[in-house]
Amino acid sequence: MAEWLVNFHLEQLAEGGYLATCESIPGLLAQGRTVTETLEIARDVAKKLHEARLDRGELEASAPLAQSFELPVVLSA
Repeated sequence: MAEWLVNFHLEQLAEGGYLATCESIPGLLAQGRTVTETLEIARDVAKKLHEARLDRGELEASAPLAQSFELPVVLSA
């Protein structure tokens, strides 16, 4: 199974919940009640969109995931 690194942009919505988008994956929109739920949905949508673009020949196979990278994590008190 291939892995690739994407950056999600999370925005807190005025009506509640969160919205995730991704600059490197056009069309990715995911909305959830919590940050965790939104990221889970966004991850699933990103995988499906990425695989569809690979199947259509719009992308070449992804480069392998880097050996190390920074990962911001949200903590709640």
